Amino acid sequence: MEAGKRKTEEEQQTLVDRKRKAEISEPPTTTTTVTMNAVETLVTQIQGLSGSPNDVVALHAHLNKVDEALRGESARLLPFLDQIDPSIHSLGYLYLLDACTSGPVSKELAANLVLITSRFITSCSTEQIRLAPEKFTGMCKRFKDQVLLIEAPMRGVAPLLVAVRKVQPSSEHLTSLHPDFLQLCLLAKCYKTGLSLLEDDIFEVTQPRDLFLYCYYGGMICIGQKHFQKALELLHNVVTAPMTSINAIAVEAYKKYALVSLIDNGQFSPGLPKYASSSAQRNLKNFCQDNNLGLVKQVVSSMYKRNIQRLTQTYLTLSLQDIANTVQLNSAKEAEMHVLQMVVLPIQDGEIFATINQKDGMVRFLEDPEQYKSSGVIERIDSSIQRLMTLSKKLTNMDEQMSCDSLYLAKVNSKDNLAKENVSFLSLCWNIDK
Repeated sequence: MEAGKRKTEEEQQTLVDRKRKAEISEPPTTTTTVTMNAVETLVTQIQGLSGSPNDVVALHAHLNKVDEALRGESARLLPFLDQIDPSIHSLGYLYLLDACTSGPVSKELAANLVLITSRFITSCSTEQIRLAPEKFTGMCKRFKDQVLLIEAPMRGVAPLLVAVRKVQPSSEHLTSLHPDFLQLCLLAKCYKTGLSLLEDDIFEVTQPRDLFLYCYYGGMICIGQKHFQKALELLHNVVTAPMTSINAIAVEAYKKYALVSLIDNGQFSPGLPKYASSSAQRNLKNFCQDNNLGLVKQVVSSMYKRNIQRLTQTYLTLSLQDIANTVQLNSAKEAEMHVLQMVVLPIQDGEIFATINQKDGMVRFLEDPEQYKSSGVIERIDSSIQRLMTLSKKLTNMDEQMSCDSLYLAKVNSKDNLAKENVSFLSLCWNIDK
C-alpha cells in the first residue's frame, strides 16, 4: 500500500514538472506589459528551475523572453525579491533586480537598492550569473551610480571587488568593472584595497576605454599611496596606448605623468616614445587649469628632498641651518621637517638614512643598513624572476599568434610588394639614365 502511495506521489510530481516546463515554453506576458499574476508565476518558475544546470539554462532562455516586459514594470518588482534566495536563485534574482534598477531611481530608493544589491553580489552563484555577464555588469555599474547618488562610495568598494572576481574568467582579464571599482576606491580613499587589484598582470582587454580608465584610476591610486614608479607605468600606458583621436582621459593622464615624473625622477622629457600613437604625439602638449594642485605641491616638496639627497654625496655631517641655506628653505625647522620625512617615511627609492642630534642641530648621514642578503630579499628576487619567466612565455605566445594573424600578414605582404615596386622603378630609372 505504501508503495502504491509513493507511486501516486511520483506521478503527481511528474505532472507538476511537466506543467511547469509547459509554462516555460510559452511566455505568460506580452513584450510590453506584465501582470502581477504573471510575475508570481515567474517567481514560482525561478524557484523550481534553479537546481540542475539544464533547468537553469531553460530558465535563462525564458527570462530573456520576458526581460523587456519586466523592465516595463520596474517600479512594482521590488517586493518579489523577498520571495527568492539570491544564493540559490541567482539568475532569476539578477533579472528581477536588473529590471528594478532599469528605471529612474530616487535617492531614497537608491539607499534601499544599495543594500539589496550588495547582498546579492556577495552571495550570488558565480556559475549562474556568468550565463548573463552583460546583465550582471550593467547592474553593477548602476550599483556604482547608486552609491555615488547617496554619497557613500565606501559602501560600494567591497561588493564591486567581489563582482570583479566573479565575472573575471581569470586574473589576466580586464573587465568593464575594473575601472568602476578603482573609481570607488579613489573616491573613498581606499587606496590599499585598490592596489590589491593593480597587482594582477593584465593580458586580455576587450574594450580600449576600459584600459584607459583602469590605468588612469590605477595611476591616481598609486599616487595616493606614493608608489610613484607604478603610477608612472600606468599613466605611461594611457599616454602611449593606440588611439585614432585624442581623448580627455589621455590628456589628464599626460598632465599627471609629467608631474609624477618630476616628483620621482626630478626631471621630465616632453617627448613621447616612437611607439606612441601619432594622435598622442600631435596633441599631448597643452597644459590648462585643472585639479592637479596637490601634485604640484608634491613636485615642489620633492625638489627640496632631491637637493637634500645630493648633500649626502658630499657631506657626512651637516647642521640643519646649513641644509636650510643650501637647499633654500626658510628655516632650520623646515629643514628638520624634510629630513624627518625622508628618514621616517622611506617610501621612494633613494630616500636618505640619517640621524639628527637635537642638542646641537647636527644631521649625520649614514650608509644604507640593508645588506640585501636576508631571506625576505631572496624571496622578492625569486618572485621577480618567476614573474619575468611567466611574462616571457606570454610574450612568446602573443608573438606567435600575431605572426599567424591574417590582417598582420596582409599588411606585411602589402609593404613587401610596395618595396619591390620601388626597387623595380629605381632599376628602370637607372637603365634609362644609362
